[in-house]
Amino acid sequence: MLLEVKNLNKTYHTGKIDLQALKDITLSVQEGDFIAFAGPSGSGKTTLLNCIGLLDKGESGSITLDGENLMEKKPKELSEVRKQSFGFIFQTYNLIPVLTVAENVEMPLKLLGTYNDAQIADLVSTVLKEVGLEGFEKRKPLELSGGQQQRVSIARALVKKPKIILADEPTANLDSKTSQDIIKLMKDLNKIEGVTFVFSTHDKAVMDVAKKLYKIRDGMLEK
Repeated sequence: MLLEVKNLNKTYHTGKIDLQALKDITLSVQEGDFIAFAGPSGSGKTTLLNCIGLLDKGESGSITLDGENLMEKKPKELSEVRKQSFGFIFQTYNLIPVLTVAENVEMPLKLLGTYNDAQIADLVSTVLKEVGLEGFEKRKPLELSGGQQQRVSIARALVKKPKIILADEPTANLDSKTSQDIIKLMKDLNKIEGVTFVFSTHDKAVMDVAKKLYKIRDGMLEK
């Protein structure tokens, strides 16, 4: 098992109000999975994704990656796990507008600090070909369409070959045709290269192609 979540709970404390965002969540992710978390706004699906990706911290329960309980690690250790093991695709792309396509994609490799400039250039060139953006290396994000920007964010997530790519509503800001293209791209990466994807989504098209579909409502998995 690549990743296991057991009895995960998360409560947000805002003033006098306590909002339990996740309630005893238990699920598993295997290598090569293509998983969707689906539910209405406020259901807890993004919180769950963020807890798995160590962008947020659960209060109790466990998140185990390759047999290690991440809930027991210190913040510095969690930062290293996040940097090494997870890639992220965001609804709003989260590209740095002053950087070129190539510079955005190479950033995770530079943060890792384990590749020289020639290796980085080769990896960036390869992944941009994979996502259909060969020839766009020197463009800035605002010179691209929404679909092209999301392809850049997919390339950025892929380039360091993480164990899991976490995608938060990756098609939400795209028209239906572009959404279908992006879904096909990610599905091909999953099928051909075995990339493990976990999504939060409202998009029925994503739900329809998921290998596993977890429906979430009021912070709980629906039976």
